[in-house]
Amino acid sequence: MMNAPARVHEASSSVHPDAALQVLGKPHDIAVLVLPGFSHLALHAYIEPFRIANTVSRLPLFRWRIAGIDALAVVGANGLSIPVDVTVEELATDGSYNCRLNQLVVVAGEPVEKQMTPHLNTFLRLLARRGISISAVGTATWLLAQTGLLADTRCTIHWSRLAAFSEVFHKPRIRDSLFVKDGQYSTCAGELAAFDLAVDLIASQAGAYIAQEVCRHATVEGQRSGSNRQTGPSGLAFAGVSDKLAMAMRIMEENVEIPLSMGDVAHQVGISRRQLERLFATHIGYPPARHYLRIRIDHAKRLIEGTRMPIIDIAVACGFMSASHFAKCFRIINGFSPQQCRTMVPVWVGPGLG
Repeated sequence: MMNAPARVHEASSSVHPDAALQVLGKPHDIAVLVLPGFSHLALHAYIEPFRIANTVSRLPLFRWRIAGIDALAVVGANGLSIPVDVTVEELATDGSYNCRLNQLVVVAGEPVEKQMTPHLNTFLRLLARRGISISAVGTATWLLAQTGLLADTRCTIHWSRLAAFSEVFHKPRIRDSLFVKDGQYSTCAGELAAFDLAVDLIASQAGAYIAQEVCRHATVEGQRSGSNRQTGPSGLAFAGVSDKLAMAMRIMEENVEIPLSMGDVAHQVGISRRQLERLFATHIGYPPARHYLRIRIDHAKRLIEGTRMPIIDIAVACGFMSASHFAKCFRIINGFSPQQCRTMVPVWVGPGLG
């Protein structure tokens, strides 16, 4: 039985497509591979800028298809499903489509560690060998790293996975950025950062003016640089109130594995330890040592949730010399033990079930 032709999405235009193609050549073709549990916010934040670019330019600049592992609709994290236009098998074997495919974008779900299969691994590596640009949105960076494609490549991943990614994969050069482009591969933090990655592609393919018009149409102030941090350091909110406090918080966040003394933190900031304590008492409400401890425990919690590292190794990675001291501090901050944290499995309640 022959498969029905896959749907190709492109915004309608007042300019006849044939006339537009004579001017521009072929549209930039994108296949967006969605995996179970994907973020609808990330998916549509990535796709919508291309629709807007086609609309504001009145030209079919971009075309996109939704791809799936198979032909079944894919269910997102919010319980809503999306139909599939083309399967990875068709993308891998349909020579006519691959001849014009410019970009593969992967939008993964959770738990991402369980989404890699031999079939997916073979597919990703096949397209990489064909020279097709590959983008990973959010946690999908984890999948590209599992294939080995990101060896010695600058990349990023959603901030909640940064700590775990750094511990599990040592060859990729991870960055705390909105998005990173390095050769054939581009990665982004996901969610609204997917919009920024799409706008960057629009700027490179259609020019800065169209990219600016897309931002204006979407009521976005302007194009954000990929080098922007995903989430500002915890002290960012205090930058206008006390630059010294913000600097102290940043220093703490950058020294988790080998913690500094409060005297050392104060010295690097350029104030006395007593002044540092007064700043925290005034603006935070508790001592700097407790804030530092919370930073280290939060880092440990992300490692427990995102990796299978032994608890003792996580304790050492967060500056604790013994598992017992780590467990005690962890319980004080979170109200449960590291072992209990590891056994906790998030329960998703779908529509009509809660």
